[in-house]
Amino acid sequence: MTARSIAPRHIGSRRAIALETVSITVEEEFAPLFEQALMTACETVGIFEEDDEQIFWRLEGVKEIGQKDEELESALEVARILTGVEAKLLRQPTEAEGWLARTQEAFPPQNVGKFFSIRGTHLQKEPSSNRLTITLDAGIAFGSGEHGSTRGCLRALEKIAYRKPHKILDMGCGSGILAMAAAKLLKRPVLAVDIEPWSVRVAASNAKLNNIGPFLDCRFGNGWHTESVRKNAPYDLVFANILARPLCRMARSLGHSLAPGGTAILAGLLQTQARMVHQAHQRQGLILEEMLTEGPWATLILRKPFNVKG
Repeated sequence: MTARSIAPRHIGSRRAIALETVSITVEEEFAPLFEQALMTACETVGIFEEDDEQIFWRLEGVKEIGQKDEELESALEVARILTGVEAKLLRQPTEAEGWLARTQEAFPPQNVGKFFSIRGTHLQKEPSSNRLTITLDAGIAFGSGEHGSTRGCLRALEKIAYRKPHKILDMGCGSGILAMAAAKLLKRPVLAVDIEPWSVRVAASNAKLNNIGPFLDCRFGNGWHTESVRKNAPYDLVFANILARPLCRMARSLGHSLAPGGTAILAGLLQTQARMVHQAHQRQGLILEEMLTEGPWATLILRKPFNVKG
């Protein structure tokens, strides 16, 4: 059971309040809609892998008892109607310190690949090593290095770093971990875009925390329709750690926006979905160079041939 996503809304310490944890378990494809429903009322939201084989995720939210109950029930009902899933909401009292301690315990220091070290802000600094350290809050937005998709993207970045990509885009940046990794390793500016305003704010905050603020241009936008994304194309390197079906829908835009010889690192998909995602991009002229795996998750390294025009 691995923590995958925790939203950056921190519980204030201005007064003692009674908190509760609300949780709901759904299949992976329905998690985003139910996550948004919980966000209508919860101070912090987390997603945990519940079942590696069936790919069920448990979504947990922390909120003040009695606060925004009607909004939460309405949002959940909309999610149930849209998905056709009658997921039951569970509630239990919790302590703010207990939630934070459990979150931090689930986020130990970790080395990824040959170059990267991911550490939470709750950990005391260790002597410098030969790894590039990325520091993140244990209660941060999607992407803290422990999930197979994120780890796969970091490993893929190491494999293609020798190409020295000039223009870099992180599509759906979440916490900004991939954008920061690219900026630190390649010493190049990165455009980081997300459809969630809180992700944009957290990514920018993380960039400052890691002393690379000037290297990240964090923007709110709707994918490839974002003005800054269109304006800065074509790209030599694109990260898209999203989900399989959105990746397929965005394949045409990615193909047009990738420079000849450019690389795309795609993740957020299961190994069983890799063929579908590969074929969607193959139709746009992209070539699969390699597939990396982390547990049930897959990361695709695709490249646009030099003789293919966008």
